[in-house]
Order: sequence, then C-alpha cells, then structure tokens
Amino acid sequence: MSKFVLTVTCPTRRGIVAAISNFLADNGCNITDSAQFDDQETGRFFMRVGFQSETGATLDALNDSFARIAPDFEMDWQIFDSSRKLKVLLMVSNFGHCLNDLLYRWRIGALPIEIVGVVSNHLTYQKLVVNHDIPFHLIRVTKENKPDAEARLLALVEETGAELVVLARYMQVLSDSFCQRMSGRIINIHHSFLPSFKGANPYKQAYQRGVKLIGATAHYVTADLDEGPIIEQDTVRITHAQSPDDYVSLGRDVEASVLARAIHAHIHHRVFLNGNKTVVFPASPGAHASERMG
Repeated sequence: MSKFVLTVTCPTRRGIVAAISNFLADNGCNITDSAQFDDQETGRFFMRVGFQSETGATLDALNDSFARIAPDFEMDWQIFDSSRKLKVLLMVSNFGHCLNDLLYRWRIGALPIEIVGVVSNHLTYQKLVVNHDIPFHLIRVTKENKPDAEARLLALVEETGAELVVLARYMQVLSDSFCQRMSGRIINIHHSFLPSFKGANPYKQAYQRGVKLIGATAHYVTADLDEGPIIEQDTVRITHAQSPDDYVSLGRDVEASVLARAIHAHIHHRVFLNGNKTVVFPASPGAHASERMG
C-alpha cells in the first residue's frame, strides 16, 4: 500500500480535523499516525498526518481531491509520497565532522535522502566525496567573486533539483537574496548553544568562562546570521577537569548529532515554520526506524 504524509497549516477553527479525517476516509485511506498543535497566541493550527491508501489512490488524485476542501479552511497544505527521497545538497568548508557523519548515516540507510552533490570552497574533502560516488563541486569564494560564486551555487541548486541545502559547517555567509529565495530550505548547524559565545572559536571562549554545558543549534537560515527559526538543540555536560581540546571533541559530536536530527525532522515533514519559531512534531512510536532516529 502506498504511504503518504499530509501537512496542513491554517487559521484555527472548528471542524479542521473532522474535514481531514472525512477526506481520507472518503478516499480509501487509513491514518497511521497524526499530530496537531493549536497555537493560541498566533491563532494558527498545525497538523501532520501519516496515512496509507488502501484502494490505490494516487498522489495526483489525492491532491485534486484535497484541493476542493482546503480553501474552506484557508489551508496551506502539501501531500508527500513517503517513498520519495528528498534531494539534498550538502555544503562544507574545512571542518568535516558533520559531513563525515551525514555520509555515514546516508551510506548505511539511516538517513533516507538523495545527496545530489557536495559543494565546498576548499578541496579538503573532494576525495572523500568522490569515493562515495557523489558529485563534488568546488566553488571558491573571495570578496571579489562572491556574487559570481553565489550565482554558480544557485545554478547548481536549480540544475540538481535540490530541495534542501545543508550547511555542514560551511563557513561562508550567504546573501540576503539567496536566503530569501531558499527560505525554509536551508539548514545550518551553529557551533554554540550559547548565543553569547559567537565567532570562530566558541569552545575556547566557553572554556575560559568555565562553562558547564556546551551544545549546538540547528536552524533554518535567514538573513539574520545564526538567528533563524530553531529546529533542534542539544547540550553535553562539561567538568572542570576537561581541556579545551575536550570541549572541541565533545562539541563536534553534539553538532553532528543535532544536525542529523534536524535533517530527519525536515525530510519527514515534521517541521512547520511558525513566524520566527518552529513547530516540530516528534516521530510517532510506530514510525520506521529511519524516521525515529534520535
């Protein structure tokens, strides 16, 4: 049986859940998991429904049918074929721990995505990427060529059909226009849980201040650097006996884990933008192991 995911965002009002349930029943579909959230502050309703077709309904037929009821509730909605893997473009500079982690998860089937390429402004990880039979694209970035470099990047996104761009420790700032064009489709890992420790070496700053928790934040990229809607965060406890190198090692581990969890949430359509915040539904207990990664 074909499996699908329906995502809905709309103004909150009575009858939304009933309308969706009736639609699925009328189209020969059975709900396998469901999550919803009614934001009392914004008056917005969010819902994610996993379901399977028991009568052979196609994605096109479901889209045509749902399009007839969605306007009644002013719904922003999409129906996804769960068997289709999202096309993802990875970007990296000279720190490879997140890239290595993502490639490993992808290789063993724990990260169900289609990696359409890896972009870097350095050649450091060319051999690693090519050995995975993934296209590697070198786009060097300088102050003088930055507009041209970003134009090449945008052309690559369009050429590959990339639906998500992941900044796996890519250390170049993207322009406002690129961020706006790709709104909700770029995920970055910020190497600090603490906003006060910004810059290239937050772990050294954390060590000097005797911090007892360090962590990482995965968020959508916006024009405001490192301030986009947060998808996932985590921390690791530090003791006085640990060195700056320990901070870096532990920090890299948590960065890789947080980024992978954020990508999982996005590709399984569990993340909803809610103004400057996000609504992130947890994976259901009955979900496939690749979706319940954590």
